[in-house]
Amino acid sequence: MQIEILHGDITMRDVDAIVNAANSSLLGGGGVDGAIHRAAGPELLEACREVRRSKLPDGLPVGAAVVTPGFRLPSRWVIHTVGPNRHAGQTDPALLASCFRESLKAAVEVGALSVAFPAISAGIYGWDAREVAEVALDAVRSFSSESSAGATTASGLELVEFVLFSEDTTAVFRSVFES
Repeated sequence: MQIEILHGDITMRDVDAIVNAANSSLLGGGGVDGAIHRAAGPELLEACREVRRSKLPDGLPVGAAVVTPGFRLPSRWVIHTVGPNRHAGQTDPALLASCFRESLKAAVEVGALSVAFPAISAGIYGWDAREVAEVALDAVRSFSSESSAGATTASGLELVEFVLFSEDTTAVFRSVFES
């Protein structure tokens, strides 16, 4: 599996799936969540409301992932995951790693060959970009190793991108990636 670190707008990526750093309500918010909802159009909000009605009446738990269509996005799917909020006392890196693992599993389940991630939980959720990069890259590499060993059904996932909006966060991810 190829891993790339890119500076840019995740909503513009021509990959099979993009990952949304969502809140548990799935009803949109600020940051990357709001950008994805705006770019995907109102159909995404309706799809998220349907997920809440049918599958997740109490919302999406931290570390879990759920898939909706991408609607007006270049990507076919949006994988929503809720990162841990350090300000709310959610400081366990295992919760953060779960976001990446569960998103990768969801990507495989829908047949995605390529997926783009933002810096989940960095920013308003209070996690340091370096720690997010370390956890994210470790989770992706571990997932790739497990799939190579046949421990998961990850066959087919060819590309994982980290698409980062800020130049500073991009530099941090690149530094961790290259170390």
